[in-house]
Amino acid sequence: MPAKKPVQPLLTDTKQACPLRGTWVSFQLVDESGDGKPYAGLAYKLVDSTEQSHEGILDSEGFAKVCDNYEGPVILTVDSTYKGDDKFYKSLMTRPSYPLKITELQVRAETTRFIRKDGLRVENNPAKAKADHFFHIEVKHLVQKHTHLPPESKSKYPPNHNLLNLMGDLGFGQEKMDLWGVVLLPNKHTALEIRPLRSYRPMLSKDNKFSALNLYQLSLFASLSYCDFGQEPAEQPTDTVKLPLDPSVGYLFGNGLASFKEIWKINSAQTIPYYPLYEDVPYSKRFEVLPFDPTLYEKNKPELGEEQEWPAKWHFFDDGQVKGGSNTQAFITHHDEVILISVRGTKELVDFVRDTDAEQVPFEEGVGKTHQGFYKAYKAMSKFVQVYLDQFHTGQKIIICGHSLGGAIATLLAEALRRSPNAYDILLYTYGSPRAGDADFVNGAAELAHHRMVNNNDPIPSVPAPWMNTRKRIWVPGVIISFVTAPLGALIFAVGLSRTGGAPYEHHGNLHHFMPVHFKGREQSAVLWDPGCDSIEEAACTKALKKFGDLPDRAAFVQQLFHMSDHYMVPSYIPYAWATLRRWQQTQESGTTVVTKTEYDQVYYQLQEMQDRLKAKEVELNNAFQYDRQANQREASLLRAEIGRLNTARQRLHALSFLKLTPEDIYGSAAQAPEHKINVDRWMAKKENTVEVQLAMIPQASGSELRTA
Repeated sequence: MPAKKPVQPLLTDTKQACPLRGTWVSFQLVDESGDGKPYAGLAYKLVDSTEQSHEGILDSEGFAKVCDNYEGPVILTVDSTYKGDDKFYKSLMTRPSYPLKITELQVRAETTRFIRKDGLRVENNPAKAKADHFFHIEVKHLVQKHTHLPPESKSKYPPNHNLLNLMGDLGFGQEKMDLWGVVLLPNKHTALEIRPLRSYRPMLSKDNKFSALNLYQLSLFASLSYCDFGQEPAEQPTDTVKLPLDPSVGYLFGNGLASFKEIWKINSAQTIPYYPLYEDVPYSKRFEVLPFDPTLYEKNKPELGEEQEWPAKWHFFDDGQVKGGSNTQAFITHHDEVILISVRGTKELVDFVRDTDAEQVPFEEGVGKTHQGFYKAYKAMSKFVQVYLDQFHTGQKIIICGHSLGGAIATLLAEALRRSPNAYDILLYTYGSPRAGDADFVNGAAELAHHRMVNNNDPIPSVPAPWMNTRKRIWVPGVIISFVTAPLGALIFAVGLSRTGGAPYEHHGNLHHFMPVHFKGREQSAVLWDPGCDSIEEAACTKALKKFGDLPDRAAFVQQLFHMSDHYMVPSYIPYAWATLRRWQQTQESGTTVVTKTEYDQVYYQLQEMQDRLKAKEVELNNAFQYDRQANQREASLLRAEIGRLNTARQRLHALSFLKLTPEDIYGSAAQAPEHKINVDRWMAKKENTVEVQLAMIPQASGSELRTA
């Protein structure tokens, strides 16, 4: 080490005419454990007070020392472009839209891990004790282009940004606006702990087969579609954008998860935490929100006016404020394996009016006819989706979800994309969705993988009625005269199931009906199944399984519209999806069947009772002498068909009473991930996921004394 010379003051009123040489600086890049090996071999650059560059390579311990440089502070940068062979990173750097400036430092930081499970900084890095100075560093501090990197985290030992700015003010080195890097002081050894570049991303199964994981996860993202994107400024940004609004689409994907935070709030009305199941992935494999950088991307420049692009334009569709718009809202994002699309459901009066616009129109992208109101909404957002796919689809699975109205729009979108010449691989989950198309549409979309969730007594899946082909001005009176309340409290379609002049509306997809099972007292569990009969499938007879005294719970469809608690996401679908996931996890762990004997006895008894009542009604109709005998015969025919379907329901219940689950049934393809158990254990460590909830219970007792009073 050279002899130490007197050091001139760091900042003086006048510059030295001839700066002195002979100082040294050393530094080491380390991970949170103090290990410098992850950064071995990286190229670095030091710029001293005379703008002289000193370039070199970090040794096998991430260490470097530079001697005989000019006195004063130096600026360290580690900005060499990634030149490795990983095809994933190379594709991000060369993609046609928004190519990323990925450095070797970024790739190295993505291979390191957090020591603390919550991602907060560790207090005592071993490298700190061996250094004169110690800094907590982000990758963005050492590279020039960093708008694609996460927001800066809080730390106890941040680099001295003020000194960097002050040096720029005094004309040190480069121009102030271009000054970047980390300041190191002379004759000192500095340890720089690089924060790992890791992100959380929601686990999803890419299997077309139903999974409880997707049921729960996509219920959260269907609900997230009701939020704004949350960008500030919302339009016409100049140099930067922020995503501070929590909850919002932008905050979740572009801020929270990107900063390794386990976000749970996905709706402004939500008070109970429902955490998604997250996997810990390299930052570049997160669900992406595109960067905004007018210095790097021409399309971000404010002078483009209406043609200017910003993140919300790419990820968020909302034509509610557009003259003549359909008030449709959706978001889209992606990572290397999945493109996720979520469509918002009914939120405002204009949405409900569109729901009732049931006139059938041709489905131009395929076969059959669709609901006019839903089809207009799909058409409004189709270009937005296609433009995104044209730029960022590289063979990923496209997973689409939607609630209520959003489920119907999502169904049309999914089928249109499936029929696209691009041969997209589509998976669809919908929640409380009305019918979107007629029987011809449903038959034509038979190959579309679609799992349709109906919760308990949700009335919305019952519309539009199969007979409907009406404009909204006659919809309400049509509903009132077309439903009857049967003696058992079920909504059996007595008239109008068969229509003339075209195919009836039908549901598409595999039904998964969440049916609470009530026992004596306040105990209850739940069965998730496809009953295969209109009495339950049309969300009309579930309450008949919960009797009050000797009378079933009677509720006509129009009355149900004013009691729609079973239709909403946050109070109903999300808790019930969570309960299903927990129930299935417990079932698999205990080796029990999906439906216990207690539940089987309870539901089987009620189904038999329902069937007996239908048979009695059929006899009554056949024996009755009324003015319109033909109408009676038609109604009796419908009852006979429903009696047969109740037999199907009993058979399906019987099969479930023998069915045991595997991890693949619960998690689908996600069960094969190398860190699957770690991911699930992290979720289960949340206190909210260990509480005892009746709907997630596995009743073991049996006997008639548990039947509903």
